[in-house]
Amino acid sequence: MKWIVVFLFFSITLNTEAQVYFSNGEMKYRQVFLDTDDFGDDYLENLEKGLEKLKNDSLRLKVLNDLGYFTHTRNLKKSMSIINRGLEEARKIGDVYWEGKLQVSQGAILLRLDELDWAEMVLKSAIEKIPENETWLLYTNLGYVFERRGNLGEAFEYASKTLKIGEKYGDEKAIAMAYSDMSNLFWKQGKPSIGVEYGLKSLALFEKRNLYDLDYDFTLHVVGNNLINLNRLEEALEYFQKSIAIGEKYGFYNNLSDTYIALSDLYNQKGDYIAAEKSGLEALKYAELLENDFMIMRSLLSLGKSNNSIGHFSHAIEFLEKSIQVATNDFGDKYYLSLVYLELSKAYEGDKKFAKALEASRTYDKLKQSVFTAEADQRISLLQTEMNVSQKENTINLQEARLEKQKILQIFILTLAGFLVVILGISYVVLVRRKKYNLLLEKQNLEKEHLLKEIHHRVKNNLETISSLLALQTAKIDNKEFQGIMEETQNRVHSIGMIHQRLYQGGNLKTIEMKDFFLNLGEYIIDTFNASQRVSLICTMEPLELEIDQAIPIGLIVNELLSNSLKYAFPNGNKGSIKVSLSERESHLYLQVSDNGVGIGTNPEVHGSGFGTQLIQLLTRQLDGKMSLVTNSGTEVFFEFQIHKAA
Repeated sequence: MKWIVVFLFFSITLNTEAQVYFSNGEMKYRQVFLDTDDFGDDYLENLEKGLEKLKNDSLRLKVLNDLGYFTHTRNLKKSMSIINRGLEEARKIGDVYWEGKLQVSQGAILLRLDELDWAEMVLKSAIEKIPENETWLLYTNLGYVFERRGNLGEAFEYASKTLKIGEKYGDEKAIAMAYSDMSNLFWKQGKPSIGVEYGLKSLALFEKRNLYDLDYDFTLHVVGNNLINLNRLEEALEYFQKSIAIGEKYGFYNNLSDTYIALSDLYNQKGDYIAAEKSGLEALKYAELLENDFMIMRSLLSLGKSNNSIGHFSHAIEFLEKSIQVATNDFGDKYYLSLVYLELSKAYEGDKKFAKALEASRTYDKLKQSVFTAEADQRISLLQTEMNVSQKENTINLQEARLEKQKILQIFILTLAGFLVVILGISYVVLVRRKKYNLLLEKQNLEKEHLLKEIHHRVKNNLETISSLLALQTAKIDNKEFQGIMEETQNRVHSIGMIHQRLYQGGNLKTIEMKDFFLNLGEYIIDTFNASQRVSLICTMEPLELEIDQAIPIGLIVNELLSNSLKYAFPNGNKGSIKVSLSERESHLYLQVSDNGVGIGTNPEVHGSGFGTQLIQLLTRQLDGKMSLVTNSGTEVFFEFQIHKAA
């Protein structure tokens, strides 16, 4: 009679808690997304209710860990509270194993709270507390830490560790997770074809398990992202819709926000800007429910993109500036932060705020270069190769074992002639291989040099096209002031184009010989002002080569100063000369541009829009330089730049 009462009690109180149940006189737990996924979006509430009935320490800690880990998909602060509660209980009873497991969950939550350093420290402290076959989730989250920091090479190494553990212990979930993370990293690297390949391998393993969990949902989203980059938009849409269905079923707010962000990009690419903005707002809704700044800033980025697409630049600026505010200065993910500045540059340009657009564009370039380094690319390629051959290691090991046994039967009598033949043979093989390797390196270097020249050639051609378009537009403008602005812009574009022309025509693809550049630039500008008969250019300097990062800003500064001299220094057809010199002394560059014209006087009249002066000041700051102006006889402008700090 007693057992009937107990059974009825638990059947009444726990009939909704499908995961925690009473059987054979004890409480049991069907682990979520491991033993079953047959539940709805209320599974966390039911799990929390069932937890209060548990007295067994080990089982209770398992449920606390799962409850805390999966709660992070909805409420990060609550999930942290649950995990901290579990850690206290584990430490109280001295359960090192569950302390380590709970620390892995704690690290995953800290990561999503943008506490990257704390997440790394907690995860690494858990490595020794759990058995090797269960460390794959730990390494997965460590990979996420380095991915968020923009260190894609290190992130790929941790994904490789996850794969090796999965293969060593036959854990298909671990292998599926490794392939999923690699797919995501290849997408970030701009390699969507490989990304789709690894993503589909991951999905096949998840579907083999027949458990559609948080990580399967995320992988659907990753495959969709790669398909967008391949312009396979309808296929991508199918994966996103499936991801959303799973996210809504189980309340995965983080995945829902992620997928709606991707959907916004997809609709932007299709030209459906209303749907893009709607998806961005959905992403923001779930991000705010989750209280996750990382997701909020990315949702605001997607809204900025959609507003840029429809030409609502002021709205785009508002969303994007708010995205940067949410990220704060300590934001770890340089990849997504770089995308915000890229869109902000477009928005400023569309809103005619060109100085701010230039500043945002430079920030984007700086962030992008810090993420997509050649070292990271080389590292990932090497790890990918190692991973491809690792699956053959068992066969190779067996063959090596057989060879070791055969060595026992080797002939022990070797003649001097035989020994010399072996040495000569090895030397010959090494020589042939080295020769092939040197030829391959030489071929690759020639291909890279040709490619760089082609790039500079195309850049120069594109700039010439822009210059021609500006010239055509200038010809149709009646307003002399606007016409002058357009001509100045055309000269600036031509100045940059000349640098790229010299790069692909010269023998050195890294540097520009500045004296020849100044002479050609001066000849072009003087000819543009029809002043070749009355104004001469004198370039009093020795040949000097500069890298492109220094040559372009200095070229633009000289372009502006030459144009100013020709416009204002020689009125009424006066004759004169302009001098330009550039020298290098003790890690400093000294630039001097002077004319023997009328000078600017003590109370100079402001001419033009002032943009040229602003541009000179901006470029001087970019090169960490100082500018001095002398107006005794004519006008002389003197600059001093620090070479090692040039941008």
